[in-house]
Order: sequence, then structure tokens, then C-alpha cells
Amino acid sequence: MTANLAVPGSGSLVAGRVSGYFQLVLAMTGVAITTVFGVKFMLWYVNNWANLQQSQPDMAANFQELWSRLRPAVVGFAVFVTGLAWALASSVGILRESSKARSASPPVFDQGPQ
Repeated sequence: MTANLAVPGSGSLVAGRVSGYFQLVLAMTGVAITTVFGVKFMLWYVNNWANLQQSQPDMAANFQELWSRLRPAVVGFAVFVTGLAWALASSVGILRESSKARSASPPVFDQGPQ
């Protein structure tokens, strides 16, 4: 389950579920979108720092401009969180299945040739 915090979908893949590929793609797509648009937002913000710091009578205009530039990065983050939530739900399902399928006796290991 902790593997999903580092790479969402990896736990599902280890458990042999095909849904892990989709979880992984969804999470990595979210990271890529957030990175690309986050860098674009930071560059825009640095270039427009002076304009944004001037006191204007309409502060809502500044907020609207900031939000229009930041929105794609927030969407990318939401895509990542969707993949993460799906992976966590899948992990909980895998843990529930494994607890039901546990045998009462410990496994017997082969001693090998003697």
C-alpha cells in the first residue's frame, strides 16, 4: 500500500491487476500536466510580478488573471489525485481479498535434497 504513495498503480501491478497500468498512466499524466503548466505559471508570474504588485482598484481582476493561468496546473493535480485515489481503493480491495484468502496454517517449505 505504501508503494502507491510513491508510484500509484504499482501495488496493483504487483498484485497482478491490469488496472494498475491505467492508474499509473493516470497519475503520470497528472504529474506531467502539473509540471508543464506549473512551470509556465511560474514563468508568467515572474515576468508579471511588477504588474501584479501594483495596487489596482479591481483586485478581482488580478485574481481572475492568476486563476486563469493556474487552472491547468490545478487540473493536472486533480488528475494525479484521481489516479492516487483509485490506486489506494484498489490496494484496500487487494488487502481485503488477501485477508480472506489466508490459510490458517503456515506454509511448508521444501527442505531440498538431503
